[in-house]
Amino acid sequence: QVRLVESGGGLVQAGGSLRLSCAASRNIFSINDMGWYRQAPGKQCELVATITSGGSTNYADSVKGRFTIFRDNANKMVWLQMNSLKPEDTAVYYCNADVSFYSNDYLKYLEVWGQGTLVTVSS
Repeated sequence: QVRLVESGGGLVQAGGSLRLSCAASRNIFSINDMGWYRQAPGKQCELVATITSGGSTNYADSVKGRFTIFRDNANKMVWLQMNSLKPEDTAVYYCNADVSFYSNDYLKYLEVWGQGTLVTVSS
């Protein structure tokens, strides 16, 4: 089963930091773009940050200068370092990746989402 597993969410006070981790299952052959998205209560899911396999990054304006996305291609992991957290950062954060994997000797491509991890920032 191809999957992503997030960890690292929790409760933090405003101004604090958290680091989210996302690990891809071992049966994934390769990963192209990876990213973090979030969905706050009553709001649509939005992009937080993305990173290509070559390390190019893109951030939502609301998190620029506070969040950093980075990855380890060899170990198929991505992280989101979140600093100077604000109450409006409260959301469920999802890991996302464009992956390839072998199934019955055929290489297949899939966009995969993690199960989400809750980040709550108190004021």
